[in-house]
Amino acid sequence: MGSGSRVFHCRVSSLAFLVPSFGTSTQLSFKSFLTRTRSSLSPTAFTLHRMASSSSSSVTNGNNIIPPAPSSSNDVSVTPPPSAVDFLTLCHRLKTTKRAGWVRRDVQNPESIADHMYRMGIMALIASDIPGIDRDKCVKMAIVHDIAEAIVGDITPSDGISKAEKSRREQEALDHMCKLLGGGSRAKEIEELWMEYEENSSSEAKIVKDFDKVEMILQALEYENGKFQTEVGKAWASEIASRRKQQ
Repeated sequence: MGSGSRVFHCRVSSLAFLVPSFGTSTQLSFKSFLTRTRSSLSPTAFTLHRMASSSSSSVTNGNNIIPPAPSSSNDVSVTPPPSAVDFLTLCHRLKTTKRAGWVRRDVQNPESIADHMYRMGIMALIASDIPGIDRDKCVKMAIVHDIAEAIVGDITPSDGISKAEKSRREQEALDHMCKLLGGGSRAKEIEELWMEYEENSSSEAKIVKDFDKVEMILQALEYENGKFQTEVGKAWASEIASRRKQQ
């Protein structure tokens, strides 16, 4: 840390912010530099210098000055911090809610919904490029496709809930989460990605749905390899695995 910086401790948190400071001699030298620079400019050049430095975001069009673009506070892509924290706090449930299928099969310490979506996102990230497929979109879709389960939980066919009712509950939950996020472009993007996956309406959605199944199969294989404690159990599991390869 250079001598030209001071550390000011924020009293409401444990964070320290570095704020650059200048000594008196530095300020005087800087003022002298500006004075010499201005005196060396021609009247026309000095006028142009004043215009350029008055607003870095303003431009001229003939004799009219076009006002700068609206500040970022009006940008719909900006998520207010309270909304972001509320949304992320709700998403914490994805980390703590276990996948219902594994719970019903008495798997010890089963994966969470977030575990499942995270590895799907990695699958989309490392997959080979496919012409016409937006890989970044696949990654985003993978990490939001089950996001509504933060509210409704992991609904499976064993719950006796129709596909239409499951979709209705999840859509309602997603709407709530997007409002919690504060609306805007980020919430709209999440909603569009979720709906696209739900409706299987794009090539990216079809690929991510395949990743959903592949991740489940991979997870099942990992549970199988670590679950059997006897030789007979391991032998039968090995036989089943070999038959899968033959199909």
